Amino acid sequence: MANQEDNDNRQNIQEDLNDSGDDEERDFGWYDLDSSEDDVADLESISDTPAERSGHVAVVDGNCMYVWGGYKVYRLNLRASESKWERIKDLQGLPPTRKDKLGCWVYMSRLVYFGGYGYEAETDHRGTFELDENSLMGNQERRGWNNHIHILNLEMSSWSQPITKGNAPTPRAAHACASIGNRGYVFGGRYMDYRLNDLYYINLDTWEWTEMSVPQHGPVGRSWHSFIPVSSDYIFLFGGFTTNRETLSDAWLYCVSTNEWKQFSHNYKNSPRLWHTACSGPDGELFVFGGCTNNLLSHEQASHSNELLIFTVQPKSLLRFCTEVIVQHRHQLESMFDSLPKHLLYSLQQRFKSTTTGGS
Repeated sequence: MANQEDNDNRQNIQEDLNDSGDDEERDFGWYDLDSSEDDVADLESISDTPAERSGHVAVVDGNCMYVWGGYKVYRLNLRASESKWERIKDLQGLPPTRKDKLGCWVYMSRLVYFGGYGYEAETDHRGTFELDENSLMGNQERRGWNNHIHILNLEMSSWSQPITKGNAPTPRAAHACASIGNRGYVFGGRYMDYRLNDLYYINLDTWEWTEMSVPQHGPVGRSWHSFIPVSSDYIFLFGGFTTNRETLSDAWLYCVSTNEWKQFSHNYKNSPRLWHTACSGPDGELFVFGGCTNNLLSHEQASHSNELLIFTVQPKSLLRFCTEVIVQHRHQLESMFDSLPKHLLYSLQQRFKSTTTGGS
């Protein structure tokens, strides 16, 4: 995206699209969307390394990271002595059409993809496709939003689609997904000209959808946000982009067992983010990195961030407290370090090497 902003010609095209009322579903792609599927296949057959992209999905299952969002699926073994990409070939079944800004749940050696924005669905695809009429400008291929579920079975190397029950969410893109147990949650996203604040979950065993109520004073509709599990009962929502093109800095905790939302107080009210990344750590912390800090679709230069935001969402463990005290009084206590168990000594040594960063 930085390259896109730096290119004057592409910037002019983007501003024309913004003036016409169109926005992120077309302006930011993962390939040259005007190229044919065969062109993309030829491009990616040259190397097992993924082509440049944004709006894709990267998830970890076991020791491997999987990347999809575009045309091919790639795998990176995180435990290998040498980091080397591998394109997963000879997948059976009917694959999804090319799309981006989709969500994914990882469950029982399956990658379960939901929604997104991309090319028109195949006739045999299950689910709803909603055409973006703006995609028809300039004799381009038909594109739009969908609510399709596509399953990549890693053990069988095959694509499939489940037959779902219940009321499915509307088609959407730039939403966020989270999984707790056998439930796959999806919150928000963009559908046509609206950014949603609805919450659904699907039972990943029975494939039944359930819509959860969102209170009037709960989180507003948004896209390009993060929605990350922080325990077996809570999911953390941060940031995003509203229908009025406001970049958000609010944070919320959703309680799964009680279906309740609670706004989370923090020290980053002046650090709005959209299209960032987030993950939870082992010590009750939530890490947010990067993203855009202003209206990405305005005529002004996009402001990208490399700041790390740290949210403390759970009480620190006794071990964490003790470790911090030892680090703080290292010089007074280091004569006794040799008596510590090896795993604790190693942990302390790693802390000494790291840079201390404050949380909220």
